[in-house]
Amino acid sequence: PARPPPIPLPPCLRPPFSSPPLAGDITQKGYEKKRSKLIGAFLPQAPGMDPSVPHERRTPVTPGSSSRYHRRRSSGSRDERYRSDVHTEAVQAALAKQRERGKMAVPMPSKRRSLVVQSSMDAYTPPDTSSGSEEEGSMQGEGTPTSSQGSINMENWISRAIHGSTTSSTTSSSSTQSGGSGAASRLADSTIQGVGYHLRGRRLFPPLLTVVLAWLWQPMAACGPCLAIGLRAGGTNSNRLPSPCLSSHPENHSTPPDVTSYTTDSIQVERPQGSTTASRATPKYGNAELMETGDGVPVGGRVSAKIQQLVNTLKRPKRPPLREFFVDDFEELLEVQQPDPNQPRAEGAQMLAMRGEQLGVVTNWPPSLEAALQRWGTISPKAPCLTTMDTNGKPLYILTYGKLWVRSMKVAYNILHKLGSKQEPMVRPGDRVALVFPNNDPAAFMVAFYGCLLAELVPVPIEVPLTRKDAGSQQIGFLLGSCGVTVALTSDACHKGLPKSTTGEIPQFKGWPKLLWFVTESKHLSKPPRDWFPHIKDANNDTAYIEYKTCKDGSVLGVTVMRMALLTHCQALTQSCGYTEAETIVNVLDFKKDVGLWHGILTSVMNMMHVISIPYSLMKVNPLSWIQKVCQYKAKVACVKSRDMHWALVAHKDQRDINLSSLRMLVVADGSNPWSISSCDAFLNVFQSKGLKPEVICPCASSPEALTVAIRRPTDDSNQPPGRGVLSMQGLSHGVIRVDSEEKLSVLTLQDVGTAMPGALMCVVKPDGVPQLCKTDEIGELCVCSVATGTSYYGLSGMTKNTFEVFPMNSVGAPISEYPFTRTGLLGFVGPGGLCFIAGKMDGLMVVGGRRHNADDIVATALAVEPMKFVYRGRIAVFSITVLHDERIVVVAEQRPDSTEEDSFQWMSRVLQAIDGIHQVGVYCLALVPSNTLPKTPLGGIHLSETKQLFLEGSLHPCNVLMCPHTCVTNLPKPRQKQPEIGPASVMVGNLVSGKRIAQASGRDLGQMEDNDQFLFLSEVLQWRAQTTPDHVLYTLLNSRGTIASSLSCVQLHKRAEKIATMLAERGHLQDGDHVALVYPPGIDLIAAFYGCLYAGCVPITVRPPHPQNIATTLPTVKMIVEVSRSACMMTTAVICKLLRSKEASAAVDVRTWPPVLDTDDLPKKKPPLLYKPSNPDTLAYLDFSVSTTGMLAGVKMSHTATSAFCRSIKLQCELYPSREVAICLDPYCGLGFVIWCLCSVYSGHQSILIPPSELEVNPALWLLAVSQYKVRDTFCSYSVMELCTKGLGLQTDSLKSRGLDLSRVRTCVVVAEERPRIALTQSFSKLFKDLGLHPRAVSTSFGCRVNLAICLQGTSGPDPTTVYVDMRALRHDRVRLVERGSPHSLPLMESGKILPGVRIIIANPETKGPLGDSHLGEIWVCSGHNASGYFTVYGDEALQSDHFNSRLSFGDTQTIWARTGYLGFLRRTELTDASGERHDALYVVGALDEAMELRGMRYHPIDIETSVIRTHKSITECAVFTWTNLLVVVVELDGSEQEALDLVPLVTNVVLEEHYLIVGVVVVVDIGVIPINSRGEKQRMHLRDGFLADQLDPIYVAYNM
Repeated sequence: PARPPPIPLPPCLRPPFSSPPLAGDITQKGYEKKRSKLIGAFLPQAPGMDPSVPHERRTPVTPGSSSRYHRRRSSGSRDERYRSDVHTEAVQAALAKQRERGKMAVPMPSKRRSLVVQSSMDAYTPPDTSSGSEEEGSMQGEGTPTSSQGSINMENWISRAIHGSTTSSTTSSSSTQSGGSGAASRLADSTIQGVGYHLRGRRLFPPLLTVVLAWLWQPMAACGPCLAIGLRAGGTNSNRLPSPCLSSHPENHSTPPDVTSYTTDSIQVERPQGSTTASRATPKYGNAELMETGDGVPVGGRVSAKIQQLVNTLKRPKRPPLREFFVDDFEELLEVQQPDPNQPRAEGAQMLAMRGEQLGVVTNWPPSLEAALQRWGTISPKAPCLTTMDTNGKPLYILTYGKLWVRSMKVAYNILHKLGSKQEPMVRPGDRVALVFPNNDPAAFMVAFYGCLLAELVPVPIEVPLTRKDAGSQQIGFLLGSCGVTVALTSDACHKGLPKSTTGEIPQFKGWPKLLWFVTESKHLSKPPRDWFPHIKDANNDTAYIEYKTCKDGSVLGVTVMRMALLTHCQALTQSCGYTEAETIVNVLDFKKDVGLWHGILTSVMNMMHVISIPYSLMKVNPLSWIQKVCQYKAKVACVKSRDMHWALVAHKDQRDINLSSLRMLVVADGSNPWSISSCDAFLNVFQSKGLKPEVICPCASSPEALTVAIRRPTDDSNQPPGRGVLSMQGLSHGVIRVDSEEKLSVLTLQDVGTAMPGALMCVVKPDGVPQLCKTDEIGELCVCSVATGTSYYGLSGMTKNTFEVFPMNSVGAPISEYPFTRTGLLGFVGPGGLCFIAGKMDGLMVVGGRRHNADDIVATALAVEPMKFVYRGRIAVFSITVLHDERIVVVAEQRPDSTEEDSFQWMSRVLQAIDGIHQVGVYCLALVPSNTLPKTPLGGIHLSETKQLFLEGSLHPCNVLMCPHTCVTNLPKPRQKQPEIGPASVMVGNLVSGKRIAQASGRDLGQMEDNDQFLFLSEVLQWRAQTTPDHVLYTLLNSRGTIASSLSCVQLHKRAEKIATMLAERGHLQDGDHVALVYPPGIDLIAAFYGCLYAGCVPITVRPPHPQNIATTLPTVKMIVEVSRSACMMTTAVICKLLRSKEASAAVDVRTWPPVLDTDDLPKKKPPLLYKPSNPDTLAYLDFSVSTTGMLAGVKMSHTATSAFCRSIKLQCELYPSREVAICLDPYCGLGFVIWCLCSVYSGHQSILIPPSELEVNPALWLLAVSQYKVRDTFCSYSVMELCTKGLGLQTDSLKSRGLDLSRVRTCVVVAEERPRIALTQSFSKLFKDLGLHPRAVSTSFGCRVNLAICLQGTSGPDPTTVYVDMRALRHDRVRLVERGSPHSLPLMESGKILPGVRIIIANPETKGPLGDSHLGEIWVCSGHNASGYFTVYGDEALQSDHFNSRLSFGDTQTIWARTGYLGFLRRTELTDASGERHDALYVVGALDEAMELRGMRYHPIDIETSVIRTHKSITECAVFTWTNLLVVVVELDGSEQEALDLVPLVTNVVLEEHYLIVGVVVVVDIGVIPINSRGEKQRMHLRDGFLADQLDPIYVAYNM
C-alpha cells in the first residue's frame, strides 16, 4: 500500500521561532517589532491569532535574560567574520519558509557501527589547539545556550513522542529523519534493539510484531504527523492507522509513491517495476517466478523504509520542468541554461574611471627605502624600530634603527662575499633568495629583508615548511625552482626546527630545488671590512621583492614588485594614512606579505615608526593582547583582520582598564571580505564605550597583484558616516547592483573600503572576456593603473599579460588610457563619491547555471545555521567542481568532535535549505570531516585548493556526506519519449528502402557424414570406440602439481560405465527415463557416471558439489537442483556422501528428504546383462541446469539428436580428430563447458587434458604449464581462470619463461561464456603472455545461453575475431553506430566467436518480434539442430516454453521456428571472407535483456556503468548496478579502510553523470566479496538487489542521493 505523503505540523504544534540576541543596545520591544516586521511573513500563524498583531515573545523577559544577551553576543559560537544577526535571522526565516512548505523527509544515510565509532574518535582528544586559523574562526568561549532549543523541529518532536525522552540519541536516529513516511518496522527495530537501525548486527522482525508495535503507537499518531504503517503480515490486508491529521490538511496533494505491494503467502513474487517503465511484455526466462529470490524466501517483506522515503522525496519536482525542445534520437543534447527573460539587467550609464588624489611629493621623502634605513640608522640609531613579544605578552626584544642598519649591512656583506668562492660567488646582485622565518620572529625577518635590499638581491618570503609534505608546500617549491632560488635565509631557531635526516642534513622538501640554508644571526656572520659599503641608489625599475600568491587551483605564483613601485606604495600609504615620524603602530598581521609587510616592515621604516608586532601564537593564548598593547604603548595605529576584532570581542568580558582613545586608525586588512562589516559593527558597539571613535575604523582592500587597492582615510570629522550598501543577492548573482531594503531575506550588506589610492586610476571591467568597462550598476573586477602595483608573475609572460597589462575599453571599443591597468582579482563597484565596495573575489566566484555566487557568501549562510556551534570553529570550505558542463557547489566542513550522526544530518539538511532559500542555488555535495583533518595553510586557515584536490581524488575521508544531484543537475538531456510503436512491416520496408540488410547470418552446413557420425546416440559412439580403438586415451586429469592424477582410455571408460549402469539397476532399482543427479568434483568420475546413466537409460543431471568450507550457502542450491529436476537418486563419491550427511549439512537443509545416494567409489564387479538402447533419438539425453546471469535457476532438456548435432558442430568448427589434444580448464557442470569436458572427446576421439579450475587456486600457472608441456594447440577456459592467471601470474612471466613455458603453439584459446565478451580482460591476458609466445589472435570467446548452449565458437579456420567501437549514446536508443577508436562515448565490443555450423541467427525486435536491420540492437534469435527442446520446470509453464523455444517472426519469414536467447546484440557484415569465400558476418553480444535497465526512456547495460565506476577510484574492486523503482542503485566493493567508504560517494555520482547522463539514487559501499557471482564469474545483480531490499548486505555505508 502506498504510504501517505508527509504532513506538515499543524501550526499549533510548531515550536516558537528561535530568536537571536540583540545586535545593538536596542530595547526588547523595539527588537521584537523589528524582528516581526522582518520575518513576519514566514512565521506560522497560530489559529485564532490576529495576523496583524505582532507576535509577542513567548518567553517572559526576566531581568536576567537581558544580561544573558550581552553575554551570548560575545560567546564564540562561530566565525565572527561572517556574523551578522540580520543574516542569521534571514537564514532562520528561510528555513521556516521551507518548513512551511512541508519539509520532505530526507532519508538518513546508514553507516556501519565501526564507522560511526571511527568518526567520533576525535571526541576524546581535544582538537589540536594550533588549528586556529589565519582565515578563520572563533575562540572557544563558553557558549551560553543558544536559542535553538526553542525550535525543536518536527522530527525531534516525533522521536520524543515515541521514546518519551529527549536523550535517547541512539534510538531516535531511526525515526528522526523519518518525517511522515517512516515505516513501523523501522521504528520497531530501533526501539526493541535499543540501537539505531543503521548499525551493524540488526535483526529482522516478524511482520506480526511490527503490526502489534504499530498499534501500541496509535495514540502518538493522533497528535501529530501521522506514521502510516502499511505492512502485510502473512497476506492479511495492511493495517492502516487512523490518522486525524489526514483530514485536517486536504490541501496536500502530493502523489503517493508506487511501490508494488508484496505478499508473503504465494510463491510468485512480483519485482517492483519502475513507475514509468511499464512492465515489459517479454516473459521471464525459466521458472523465473520461483527463483526470483535469494534463497527461496520471497523478497521484501519490508523494503527499507529509507529507500521508500527517498522515492517519496524525489516524487516532488524540485525545479520547474525543463522547456520542451526537439531532441534527435541520436544526439542527446545537454540542456543549455537559457537566460531567464525576467532576470535583472544592468541599466546604468557606463562608469568613468576614478582618479585618486594627487600623490604629494614631500621634500624630505627618501629617494629609496635603503636610503631611509641608512638615514635613520645613522642619525637616530637609538630610536626603536620593532618590538617583538613572547607568548606571555612580555616584550622579548627591541630592535633599534641602529641595530637594523648594522645587521642588515652584515647580512648583505656575508651573502655576497662568503658564499661560494671569490671567483665564483654563489649569488650575484639581482638573484632571488628565499626568506624562511617563523611568524614569531619579525626582527630576524626584517634584518634579512633589508639585507637583501642592500645587497641588491630579490627576497622571496615564504612559509616555514614544517613537514616533508605540507599542504601547498610542494607548489611553493615549484615557485622557488622557477625563480632559480639556491639560497634560503633563515633564523637559528628555525634552522634547528627544520626536519633533519639521520645525518643531520636538511632533506629536500617535496618539489623543492636544492637549497643552501644560510643562518642570518649576527653571531654567525663575519664583520664587513671598514672599506666595504653597500651601494645605495635611488629607487629604479629593478625587482625589489617577490610576494607569493596561491591561486584558486593551488598553484603558487610569484608577484614581482619593482623598487620604484615599492617606494611609491610606501609614499601612497604614508599619505593616505597620515603617517608621521616616530608614531607607534601595533601589527597583528603576517609581516611576510600583504598588508602586514607593507605597513609593518616597509612603510614603518620610511617614516621611522615603532612597530609592536603581535605574533599569532600570542593571539591564540590571549586574544586581547593587541588591545592591551594599544593601551600600553598608546599606539596611534593598529593593523588587524576582522578575526582579531572578533576574538577580542569574545575575550573582553570584564577588562576594566581598556582605553582605545589613542587610536587614530584601525586598519582592517580584510575589509574587502563582504562579511567583515559585521565584525566592525560589533567591535565598535562594544568598544565605543572604551574610547574607540567610530571614524577610526578603516577597512582596506588589497591584492597581491595591485598591492593596496583602496583604503578608508582616517577623518577627524565624525559626522560623515561611512558608506553602506544593502544589495540584493538575487541581483548580485546576475552581476547587477540592486539596492534593497534590509527587510528582504537575501541581502548582502557591504561597507565601503574608502577611495582609490593617491596617484592611482581605478575602473571596473567585466569579469570575463574583453576588459570592457562596466555600467554604474554592474559588478565587475576592479582594475588599477598606478606605479605602485606589481609588474608581473615571475617567469609567466602569458599570465602576466592578462593580469598586469590590461587596457580597459569603453563601449565603442577604444582603450580609456594609454597606460596598462592591473587586474586586482576583487569583484565590486565604485559607488557614489568614488567609494569602493567589494562584493567578493574572483577566486571565490562560482558560476552555476549562468548565475554567479561567491564562496564567502555561501560560507556565511552555512555558518548562520543553528546550531552554529556545529561546524568546528568555522572551519568550512566552499568550492565548485565541474560536472556535466556546469559548476557544482561543494561544501566541506569540520564537524565538532562530539556530534552525533543525527546532529550532523540535521545540520546538513538545514544548510541545504538555507542556501537554497537565500541564494536560490542547490548544493551538489555537502561533506563533513572529523575535526582537524582538513589541510591547513601555514597560518591555520583551510587550504582550499588542497581540500578540493583531496575531494576529487577521493582521499578527503569524510565522516558524513550528503549529495543532492537530483535537485542540482538541471541540464540533463530530456528523457526519450518512446515513439508509438512502428509496426514490424514498416520497419522491414524502411530497411529495404534505405538499402540496409535485414540482420541475419548462419554458420556453414554440417556437411557429409563421417564414420562415427552414423550413430544417433553417444552411448553407441562410446561402444564403437571401445571396440575399434580400445587403448586410445580419451581423458587425462591433472592434479595441482601438474602430474597426471588419472586417465581413461576408450575401453576403461566403457567398462566403468557398464558397472555404474549395473549399480543403478541393482542398488538404485531405477527404470529407464529416471533422473539421476551426479554430484561430483570436476574429474573422471563425473564422465564415467554420465555414460553409466546413458547405458542404464537414465537421464543424468550434473550438479556442482557443495563447497566443504561453505556448506550453508552452497548446499541449498544442490538440494534445489535435485528437487527441481525430480531426481530419483543421487550418485557421488564417498567423500561427498559423508559431507551430505554431516552435521553442517543438516543445519543448512533437511537431510532426511534427500533421495537415495549411491556411492560410486564402491562399484559392483559384474557387467549389466544388456545395455539400454533408446528407441527414439528425440527422447531426453540429459538435463542441463544452470543459474543464468539474471540469477534464475533454469534447467533445459537436451535430446539425443540435439546432443549429437552439438558435438558434430563443435567437431567441425574446431577440427577435432583422434590425433588431437585439447586442454580444458572449465567447470564441467552446464552449458558448453559440460559438453567440451564430457561429450566431445567421446564423439570426436581427441584426447582431453582436464584441469579442474579449483586446482589453479593452489597453482595459478598449472593450466598454462600444461598447455605448454603437452604442446596443445587448442584450449578452453573460463573468465575466472583467465582472471586468476592475469592477477596471479602478472609479475611472474620472466620466471615462467625461464621454466620453459612456451605458448607459441596455441592456435585457439577460447573463453567459454554466456555474456558480452570481457574485452579488457582478454586484451590484458593477451598482452601479458605475449612474451611467452601467445599469439594475440589466438584469444577469443564463445557465446551460449539457456536455449542454445553454444551459438558461436571461434574455431580453427575462418577470420580472426574483430573488434568494433560503437557509440554508447546511440546504443541507449537501440541503435548501432560505429565510431573511431578513442572517440568520446565509444564502447569497444568484441565479436563472440564464429557462428557454429548448422546455426542460423536473426536479430529481432523483442517487443514486436519483427526482423531488424543491420544498424539496430535487437534480441538474438537462433535456429539450430542443437537447440534445447524446452525448459524442465516443476510447474511446466507452457506459455513460457513455447515463446522461448518456438517463436516465429511476426513478419517476413514467418515459417521458421526460432529460439529466443534473451540477449541483445547486433550483426555486422565485415570485409573479411570466411572459409566458403562468403563475406563474414560477425555477431556482437551486448547484454542480457533481463539485465538491461530502462532509465529516462533509454536502455542502459549495467556493465557499462560498472566499468565507469570501477575506473574512478583505486579502492573500488568491483561494482554492480541495478534499478529499484526508477532509482539507479550502485553497489561498490571497497578494498581499503572503512574511512575511505564515503570518499567514493561523490566520485561514483560524478562519473555516472559525466559518462552516462544518469543520476545515481543510492550508493552502497560494501566489503569485498559481497557482490554475488555465479560459477561462470558473472555478477548476480538480481540476487544482490534482493539482498539490498531485504537489508542483508551489511553495508559499510549507504548514501541516499537527494
